[in-house]
Amino acid sequence: MANHVFPELRPHIADLLEKALVCVAPGLEISAAVVERPKHARHGDYACSSALQLAKATKRNPREIAAAIIAALPASPYIDKAEIAGPGFVNFFLKPAVKQSVLPHILALGAAYGRSSSGRRKKVQVEFVSANPTGPLHVGHGRGAAYGASLASVLAAAGFDVQREYYVNDAGRQADILALSTWLRYLEQGGVSVAFPPNTYQGDYVRQMAQQIRATHGDAFMRKANALLLTVADPESDAETHLDALIAEAKAALGENYFRIRDFALTEQLRDCRDDLHEFGVDFDCWFSEKSLYDSGSIERAIARLEATGHVYARDGAKWFSSSKFGDEKDRVVQRENGQYTYFASDISYHLDKFERGFDLVINVWGADHHGYVPRVKGALEALGINPERLTVALVQFAALYRGGKKISMSTRAGDFVTLRELRQEVGNDAARFFYVLRKSDQHLDFDLDLAKSQNADNPVYYVQYAHSRVCSVHEQWSSDNAELLTADLAPLTLDAESGLLSRLIEYPEVVANAAGELAPHIIAFYLRELAAEFHGYYNATRILVPEPPLRLARLALITAVRQVLRNGLALLGVAAPEKM
Repeated sequence: MANHVFPELRPHIADLLEKALVCVAPGLEISAAVVERPKHARHGDYACSSALQLAKATKRNPREIAAAIIAALPASPYIDKAEIAGPGFVNFFLKPAVKQSVLPHILALGAAYGRSSSGRRKKVQVEFVSANPTGPLHVGHGRGAAYGASLASVLAAAGFDVQREYYVNDAGRQADILALSTWLRYLEQGGVSVAFPPNTYQGDYVRQMAQQIRATHGDAFMRKANALLLTVADPESDAETHLDALIAEAKAALGENYFRIRDFALTEQLRDCRDDLHEFGVDFDCWFSEKSLYDSGSIERAIARLEATGHVYARDGAKWFSSSKFGDEKDRVVQRENGQYTYFASDISYHLDKFERGFDLVINVWGADHHGYVPRVKGALEALGINPERLTVALVQFAALYRGGKKISMSTRAGDFVTLRELRQEVGNDAARFFYVLRKSDQHLDFDLDLAKSQNADNPVYYVQYAHSRVCSVHEQWSSDNAELLTADLAPLTLDAESGLLSRLIEYPEVVANAAGELAPHIIAFYLRELAAEFHGYYNATRILVPEPPLRLARLALITAVRQVLRNGLALLGVAAPEKM
């Protein structure tokens, strides 16, 4: 424990148990001992249920086996005692000095506490958000952004070499619908009365882009409205067919100017998206263009590679990928009769490109509505000779907004939605980031706007940040050199609440590792709430700046370590740690 080195306690206890089990059950094949953390501090710092498992195999009383395990445990410099609990659990209690030694360890490491090299610098790509650049990001995109960014930070803290990527859908039909929507608004502003189909993009941002085009190009893109442009399709029958006909008409009428409008609209929306995410604390290492796959011939090469291995066949003039052979419900078209590649074809090419770039693991953060898309993408990878287990898809459920106890309804195409920017302006970045990761990503999230804006203990992000600021307030009163805390005598920390806080601080590196392993940043949020709750309870019941110097320094070291861990955990979630509130 010299030089502020802290022992790896869980592996140490597992090793003690395995040695004891060999003595207790010689010749019996025993699975590795699982060392867990008890739910209650009174049950010790670690626990093991091996005696219960052995009881079934040996037909002995589990408490007797637990007693034998305790008697056979080798001596340890870290364990104070081991006790039998309940039906046969073995609970381990650390020596107080061992627990206390975590404080100088935390204070010496600072922001590095909780980080590890367990990822062994494996190259991991996290692709997230990847919303079509056809309008402002809404609150659903915000959840994917907060989850993906936090996950990437957690993986980096666990020692992975992480790349954050946004896949820009700039080559598909949605981009054409955006271009058409913008042109139709441009015509309206030029005095041409046209029917505006309900399945185009309706938001004010489309009108604003049309105004920008008019300010720059004047009447250069004006055309007479033919019968098609004046017709509103019946949404019950041919709305989508009508929309495709309008897109074709726009292309024919405008020629190359159509692509100028299209490129302007996409560029404008992508810029807005980039700015919005940056302001949200979410940045990407790579913005990957779908169009680049077409321009480089990557899609054609990927499909040809599948054809060469017999996984693509022709039928009814189209080309089909035999995805049913790989667990999908049916085969999928990759190239239509007109020669155009499908969105699935570009996705196959994109995922092939990811692994050709050398990533060991690829994590896609997708909306939960893409669940059925997973087996066909994994099937394509397997057909290409790539282990599909190297692709993990994390599904993110939609977030529903509530204000005054009432749900806010939203529709993206109609432009009737709450944007991410509006949400951030109302509740702040910190509340948005924290609330978004409060639940598992694949669980539905009810986002209470009133709660997120409140400044009391019911608001989880306020509660955690307030714990951090409280420690800062004590430091402001103390106004001395933090270096003293590294060498403070920690023996005076004898209260149960102090022991509980020490246990919680020791747990933090395991929490980070667990969050990385399960791709679950909400585990960090849960931990921070629990740590804050224990700290607030201790702070409210205990005087920190007592007259006695040894006790004062010991308690200051404890709460300063709490502050550091709160700061480290909040940083992984992209949330600020304010010094004053």
